[in-house]
Amino acid sequence: MKPATLRFAAGLALILLGLAALAWPVFSYTKDSHDAKLGPLEFTVKEKDSVRIPAWAALAAMAVGVVLVWPRKG
Repeated sequence: MKPATLRFAAGLALILLGLAALAWPVFSYTKDSHDAKLGPLEFTVKEKDSVRIPAWAALAAMAVGVVLVWPRKG
């Protein structure tokens, strides 16, 4: 893959991720936090956690993406 093609693909990915972060600034996920076995019984505790992506981070990703996609002279 040519470096220009790789730069363009990375820039486009950053722009799309930035747009997605602006559209959905909070996403949730579930993780297993505790497992316990008591004889034949098994217990699992799942915790729901969420992550907030700041708007400035989404805009910064988009700006870097535009710089990478923008055609260079020379």
